[in-house]
Amino acid sequence: MKIAMISEHASPLAARAGLGGADGGGQNVFVADLAAELGRQGHDVTVHTRRDAPDLPERAEFAPGAAVEHVPAGPARAVPKDELLPWIPDFGAHLARRWGSAPPDVVHAHFWMSGLAALQAAEIVANAGAGRNGRGRIPVVQTYHALGTVKRRFQGDQDTSPPGRIRLERAIGRGADAVIATCTDEVAELTAMGVPPDRVAIVPCGVDVERFRPDGPEGPDGARPAGGRDGAPHRIVVLSRMVERKGVDTAIEALAGVPGAELVAAGGPPRDALGADPEMARLAAVARAAGVADRVAFTGRVGRADAPGLLRSADLVVTLPWYEPFGMVPLEAMACGAPVVATGVGGHLDTVVDGITGAHVRPRDPRQAADRTEALLADPELRAGMGSAGAARARSRYSWERVARDTLAVYASVAVPQGVAA
Repeated sequence: MKIAMISEHASPLAARAGLGGADGGGQNVFVADLAAELGRQGHDVTVHTRRDAPDLPERAEFAPGAAVEHVPAGPARAVPKDELLPWIPDFGAHLARRWGSAPPDVVHAHFWMSGLAALQAAEIVANAGAGRNGRGRIPVVQTYHALGTVKRRFQGDQDTSPPGRIRLERAIGRGADAVIATCTDEVAELTAMGVPPDRVAIVPCGVDVERFRPDGPEGPDGARPAGGRDGAPHRIVVLSRMVERKGVDTAIEALAGVPGAELVAAGGPPRDALGADPEMARLAAVARAAGVADRVAFTGRVGRADAPGLLRSADLVVTLPWYEPFGMVPLEAMACGAPVVATGVGGHLDTVVDGITGAHVRPRDPRQAADRTEALLADPELRAGMGSAGAARARSRYSWERVARDTLAVYASVAVPQGVAA
């Protein structure tokens, strides 16, 4: 198939570097790894993302069969994603020109603003007589990655989304040919929004099970004694974007109730820029107030190549967001054989099996997080069993090979292959 992906603010090229900035995280990795796997399976994938620097090439291949094209829409510099809406019509118009003579078989939009651009372009191309599906246009598949209804519920007045986001997301869900939800919890949200249930399919995020695996070097400081042995403290790892909703402050506060443990908090800006970042300053103040500053290490941004070693070095990986559309870190930790303490929200409810591969806790409850963490650290046999179960679950259910196959089934349900009359 000839596949066009739209990822207006999250470039797959960014997945090569360290992630953890406010707008750089799971979506970059999701798009990069899904596109690469589809290319590996013989499909032709182009990811369209916004040009956010003047020196970027027009097109660049990042994996066999998968390339990124940089779309001129708005200034050629970094712009927070919640400020991109005014340039989305330019993005859509560019796509329509790009597809006018050679439309793809299917368009897969990632995030709601990408959906707006995709639907706009598909309608323009259809009006020019180049449609590909029963609606007389290129078929559009939508993955939201995050929903405005959920964000507004948990962030309230702190939600910086553009006005009208929820209304537009509803329209996208009704206008798309298919919607891919990444977890069971999202299906209920979409149904409540009025998205037709017969257009919704669940396809989870995947994990690179060759990169994230139990065997291999440990980091960030090489091989280390198992926690609690030879005087070594237990190591708890948080790998996250450093934004308030990710609950890193809850993990820091919980550490006060877990004596004999260290917390490695990875993510955010590069290490040499930590001191200038407001969120990192807030988290450092939380550590001081909790009396654990001497047991918390902020590493800054961690490259993708270093992430598996960091996760393997953990006695326990903790991820405590207020809400989570899917959550890639618990899956990566499980693939590395690390047990996980995760808030029982969103995608965590599907991936982390409470009592089998880790433990669920309530959001913003450091006391419960401390209790569950301390109990697991005190039981190495239980942790080892959870680690083995998590690795097996990640490999059998969440490999990119399987996720790509399931995604292709959704594409095939709405697409008309090249050379076949619609």
